[in-house]
Amino acid sequence: MHRLFVALRPPPAIRTLLLDVMEGLPGARWQDDEQLHVTLRFIGEVDRQQAEDVATALSRIAAPAPTVRLDGAGTFDKRGRIDTLWARVVPVEPLAALHRKVDQALARAGVAPDPRRYLPHVTLARFSRTAGDPALIDRWIASHAALTSPDFTMPHLTLFESILGHEGARYEAVARWPLGDAPSPRT
Repeated sequence: MHRLFVALRPPPAIRTLLLDVMEGLPGARWQDDEQLHVTLRFIGEVDRQQAEDVATALSRIAAPAPTVRLDGAGTFDKRGRIDTLWARVVPVEPLAALHRKVDQALARAGVAPDPRRYLPHVTLARFSRTAGDPALIDRWIASHAALTSPDFTMPHLTLFESILGHEGARYEAVARWPLGDAPSPRT
């Protein structure tokens, strides 16, 4: 089985900016450079045939490369406990439009729709069930409320495989396609 997701990678200068703010929170499992991305759609576990169908469907997407910027930080929680710290990416609409195209392509490949609302972000850190003091996390978010960047473009749509291990997930690019007016598949 292959655990897949579709994402965009910020350029190196933006990833460096993000890496520079990743400190000062006990218990945070900070992401490394290879893990920094903007998820367009988590797919989950699929067999080899469906993975190939997914790649074929994604290769046919024609869309402009989104130009966005960072704008602050936030958190996700599970059952009232903060488990993820992230950087917001705006404007939402160019990414939401691409998210919709990815969803449509995945539906053609037999992948069930994701019922969650799409919120563009870059995950900065994760917290285990026993880590992550909410007061310290709130303080970190307040002190990084001005986290911004210049505009940047993410010119490639990438299909990643997430390989789970004892130290967390490792992401490997399976295929990558340039964004623009016409699709031209590349792996």
